[in-house]
Amino acid sequence: MTDRESILQALFALLQTIPDATILRNEALPEKIPDGGLIILRDGDPGELETLLSPLSYYWQHRALVEAIVQKGDQATRDLALDTLYRKISLAIASDRTLGGLCDRITPQAPDSNVLAVEGSPQIKGAIIPIELIYVTTDPLG
Repeated sequence: MTDRESILQALFALLQTIPDATILRNEALPEKIPDGGLIILRDGDPGELETLLSPLSYYWQHRALVEAIVQKGDQATRDLALDTLYRKISLAIASDRTLGGLCDRITPQAPDSNVLAVEGSPQIKGAIIPIELIYVTTDPLG
């Protein structure tokens, strides 16, 4: 397994500690959003690698994406529910900013939120939260 995959699996495991929310990785958006909210980790873009010499290694600024999605209640309830998910994601990441030493640092970026209208269903409110993963590997494939 590559270091990149180990890091993504560790981030997924960290997100799975978030209470009440359903956590998925690289899955399609389901038809119904669970009441506790939905978090989907997307592998994202590893970015341009930088080669370091002596010893030969590769520096990554990988940008994974976390989708946070809620659907229950009226707009004010959805606003509060999404804000609660932000807080839970932030607390989970703050609890282990190196993913047990696999990563030099993980940092969430500002969320980009949106409201989606689904005919015949309550609106969905969601956000994409970029997560910067900084790490070094010994192999250019991650």
